[in-house]
Amino acid sequence: MKKIYSVFQINTYIHNMFKEDYLLSDVSVSGEISNLKYHSSGHIYFTLKDEQSAISCAIFRSYASKLNIVLKDGDKIVANGSIGNYVPSGSVSFSITSVEYAGVGDLTVKFEELKNKLSEQGLFDKEFKKPIPKFPKTIGVVTAPTGAAIRDIISVSKRRNPYISIILYPALVQGEGAAASIVNGIETLQKYGVDVIIVGRGGGSLEDLWAFNEEEVAYAIFQCDIPIISAVGHEIDVTISDFTADLRAATPSAAAELAVPDVSQIISDLDDYSKSLDRDIKRVVDINKRKIELYTSKLTALSPQNKLSKQKILIDSYNKNIDLLIKNIIKHKRSEVENLSNRLKGVSPLERLKAGMAYLTDDTGKRIVGVASLNINDSVKITMKDGYAKGRIEFIEKENA
Repeated sequence: MKKIYSVFQINTYIHNMFKEDYLLSDVSVSGEISNLKYHSSGHIYFTLKDEQSAISCAIFRSYASKLNIVLKDGDKIVANGSIGNYVPSGSVSFSITSVEYAGVGDLTVKFEELKNKLSEQGLFDKEFKKPIPKFPKTIGVVTAPTGAAIRDIISVSKRRNPYISIILYPALVQGEGAAASIVNGIETLQKYGVDVIIVGRGGGSLEDLWAFNEEEVAYAIFQCDIPIISAVGHEIDVTISDFTADLRAATPSAAAELAVPDVSQIISDLDDYSKSLDRDIKRVVDINKRKIELYTSKLTALSPQNKLSKQKILIDSYNKNIDLLIKNIIKHKRSEVENLSNRLKGVSPLERLKAGMAYLTDDTGKRIVGVASLNINDSVKITMKDGYAKGRIEFIEKENA
């Protein structure tokens, strides 16, 4: 009867086979680094690959601390170490003890060549970057329909604005046909007329993200009339799409935050602006009210009506003074006239006639005022208060002066 082994027994047996193999216990392997991860524990994990195959690698903390180079995705290296089998999972891995730098990987070279080419053509120039709309209503997303990227974008977008519309174009984001699928997604959403497009996916190795380094994708992003946000991989991942897009986001979640305004914050800001505006309006109204009161007071003081009123009062005062002055003058003149009248009465011939006096005139009616003008036998007329009489001069006597 055939013996039955457990999985642990099989993995342990394989593990021992690797340990007993002299070639695999101390081996040097050349390849290109991909999917590099520096773990918080101090260990380094990555994939070492060539054109035909790949192997998982680990540099444990004790050896990682002794490295004199900084590893990067796309680097070509010669790694020294041993091949082993991890019993719990049964996975084969390359445990590396030392690393020598051997140049830049093929994909890295291809990346830099395309980057330089497109840069010379002006695809990265700031003057061609379109502004992201502040208040979009519809967002288009070009990514895989089942990946974490779309879930993150939807979650962040709906949290920031529950009313935002999200249109997904389910694209291939890795492998054969991925570049053409991404290009088709951009063109389709442009025809649909969304306000902004997010193009991206979650993190991965340089190979995993390569569709976003394809020339046709770069041109599709550059030629799109709608603003595009590139959100490929993690913050440390950089693709040609990032340079060509109108805006680069470190992650899909970050892209959603850049594309979708926070409605609650906007409402809060509007409330603050409203309160500030109310205060400013009240302040302006109070200032203008005080100005109006001041101008009204000045206008009242300077108004023709007010001036006329003052002039009328002044004229009335002048009139009263004039009336009083005229009355005083009249009274004074009346007194003078009375005095003159009394004086005239005292010298009036009529009054004197009434008192018994008379006056003489010659035949021509000329008044005789003295004896010097008389001659004996002259005819004279004597006028008295109650009539006149005629006589003839018989005697003349002159008084001595």
